[in-house]
Amino acid sequence: MRVPLSWLREYVDLPATETGRDVQAKLVSAGLEVETVEQLGAGLTGPLVVGRVLTIEELTEFKKPIRFCTVDVGQANGTGEPQEIICGARNFAEGDKVVVALPGAVLPGDFRIAERKTYGRVSRGMICSSDELGMGDDGTKGIIVLPPEHEVGTDATALLELYDEVLDIAVTPDRGYCLSMRGVAREAAIAYGLPLRDPALLDVPAPNSYGYPVQVADPVGCSRFTARTVVGIDPEARSPIWLQRRLQKAGMRPISLAVDITNYVMLELGQPLHAYDRGRLDGPIGVRRAEPGEKITTLDGTARVLDPADLVITDNRGPIGIAGVMGGANTEIADAAVPDSPGSTGQVQGTTEVVIEAAHFDAISIARTARRHKLSSEASRRFERGVDPQAAAAAAQRTVDLLVLLAGGTAEAGVTEVIAPSAPRTIAMHADHPDRVAGVHYGRETVVRRLQEVGCDVYGQDELVVTVPSWRPDLNEPNDLAEEVIRLEGYENLPSTLPKPPAGRGLTERQRTHRRVGRVLAGAGYVEALNYPFIGEQALDQLDIPADDPSRRLVTLVNPLSDEEPALRSTLLPGLLGALRRNDGRGSHDLALFETGLVFRTPAESGVAVRLTVERRPSDAELEGLNAVLPQQPRHVAVVLAGAREQAGWWGEGRPADWADAVEAARLVAREAGAELLVRQGQYGPWHPGRCAELAVVADGTEQVVGHAGELHPRVVKALGLPARTCAMEMNLDLVERASAGAVKAPRISSFPVATQDVALVVDTAVPAADVERVLREGAGELLESIRLFDTFTGEQIGAGKKSLAYALRFRAADRTLTVEEATAARDAAVALAAERTGAVLRGA
Repeated sequence: MRVPLSWLREYVDLPATETGRDVQAKLVSAGLEVETVEQLGAGLTGPLVVGRVLTIEELTEFKKPIRFCTVDVGQANGTGEPQEIICGARNFAEGDKVVVALPGAVLPGDFRIAERKTYGRVSRGMICSSDELGMGDDGTKGIIVLPPEHEVGTDATALLELYDEVLDIAVTPDRGYCLSMRGVAREAAIAYGLPLRDPALLDVPAPNSYGYPVQVADPVGCSRFTARTVVGIDPEARSPIWLQRRLQKAGMRPISLAVDITNYVMLELGQPLHAYDRGRLDGPIGVRRAEPGEKITTLDGTARVLDPADLVITDNRGPIGIAGVMGGANTEIADAAVPDSPGSTGQVQGTTEVVIEAAHFDAISIARTARRHKLSSEASRRFERGVDPQAAAAAAQRTVDLLVLLAGGTAEAGVTEVIAPSAPRTIAMHADHPDRVAGVHYGRETVVRRLQEVGCDVYGQDELVVTVPSWRPDLNEPNDLAEEVIRLEGYENLPSTLPKPPAGRGLTERQRTHRRVGRVLAGAGYVEALNYPFIGEQALDQLDIPADDPSRRLVTLVNPLSDEEPALRSTLLPGLLGALRRNDGRGSHDLALFETGLVFRTPAESGVAVRLTVERRPSDAELEGLNAVLPQQPRHVAVVLAGAREQAGWWGEGRPADWADAVEAARLVAREAGAELLVRQGQYGPWHPGRCAELAVVADGTEQVVGHAGELHPRVVKALGLPARTCAMEMNLDLVERASAGAVKAPRISSFPVATQDVALVVDTAVPAADVERVLREGAGELLESIRLFDTFTGEQIGAGKKSLAYALRFRAADRTLTVEEATAARDAAVALAAERTGAVLRGA
């Protein structure tokens, strides 16, 4: 809503020294979003005067038509002689009154006017258009032609109201009343503590049976309809300059007098209006829902097919307007300056009798109709935010008065008013409710005073009964009233109080695990990459995911951002591998990325969610049923690697990332979560069948597979355009957390020395090293501090189908220094158990 400050002063006696910036600060403090204050006329200086064109000489020897004019500017030029001016515009004639910028004037954009020789003549000034004066769109693209009553030599800056300040307010949906000068003036009056001259306080005649007939078939969609008629209108009457300028400053284009008046009253009172040419109406005006297949051509010239939910205005022929949105072309006001049809003989017949509509339509119905037809108008913007139903009669009267005053019309005595019965809205509220909401003591007197300032009627002492004003449909409950008191008392006056959380609250164990995993992966050299949680079936096909895999149970969105990715991700790999591919393509070849986040899978037995009531708390059974049909949302962790894992340099040779790095990332995650990870050979979709590790944990007493790690299959690498030998790991972090032994304990540092024993075992090639390590750990007992595989060997020395695994075992006691015998006994026990469980033989034995 654009609010000219000069117009605002008509309703509130603001101090003369107050600037637009001052008013902006006051309104912002009251809760309005005043985005900018535009300075109209900035950079414009005179002399700028009214002139009368005396002569026009056509100069035809140039490429474009040029006119050499003499213009009478009175004594404004100091001599009284006609001013010689070169002009290219052609929309004025001899005798017309125009706006003249004399030498020395500066127009917006630092355009300085001076005498200069051009087209073989000397031009001493400029005849101005509205664009050159920064006035905005006036509906014409030529010179401003003024009404003949303005005297020559008059100052045009005052006449055209070129100097002003305009506040641009972003009106939020709950403050539809501020889409009018009346509403903004009310806020300004409250902010300054000044009285308001309400433009809606007019003497309105009582309804009678002589008005234009109106039939409302849908009182829910149209709760009020006022119709007034004005006859004897001069079709050649034009909007006065003050009216045009106010519309332009408010961001609207002047069109014709009758239309300009309805737009002006809408801006003034917030009530949209529509004017019908009574000569084009056929029978009574009706309000009803559209019938299937009905059509209408709206004022913008577009033929539209109506929906049965659309509220329409009709006469005997059918729809003549879409209620609250836009009128129909078959009853629009005809301008006397435009022929009625292409076959006109030149005798132009304009509108002389007007029927004025001022109605109140249902906000939701208008909003849906405007969106359905993609037809947002100034009227629909106001109706869908809530219009004061009590202002309809005053708006119709104001329109009648202006048509009589400016168009020479006569108001007919008939007044039609169709009103659906309704009662005032009341809200019960404790007088101290705003105090409890804000944490500030306002007191009853302040609460009552502030509510009365916004237009409420307040009764009662401790328990207040508040009657809400008709222009505030957003006030529906005590918290709404409390907000009014708080904002008018000033949000800036509310104390800053930090919340005091109860002891024992904080991050959940799941959140702590999530953060620890992120930190340990970052510490291992991985970079976190956050990706969009959307995928398509094609991504799963490229990853060779089996058709019966749970990852194929995608949660498809109704309104996806992209048709190629219509579902929520069921695995983190597509997003991570896409990030790796993009970075590799842009020159970063040594990559290690990770991501933790939710994945989404539909439940095995899908159902339909039941809509729960808001009248009571849902039962446990209802919540359980609702949760049962929700998508499964486990938290996963994934890493991808490509290029060098260790860089080469003066310190030595580097090495490329391989499948072992992906497995080690899984071990890091499990260790940080406090879970024991079981690693064994596996085979699963995206991974190379010979370089894939299956990851498992023991959770809830059973062994569960939580993910896979290793090198990706060459077919997947090729399909996704990835670097060769790309590796990846993905595991279910929730399952890993459930396998945790509890809170991760800090290691205890012993002051006693360590005893190291090395052991090399020969086992079958098919026996996983992880199985041997697990058995050694079990057999060594409590004295074992750590175990590390430091060498593997295969060759003729140990026989075909065999491999040698060399482990370093570290033993330490918490309370004493171990003897050689104790360390040796623990080692021998570990070797004995390994021989029993895995068939291991001590190498060299």
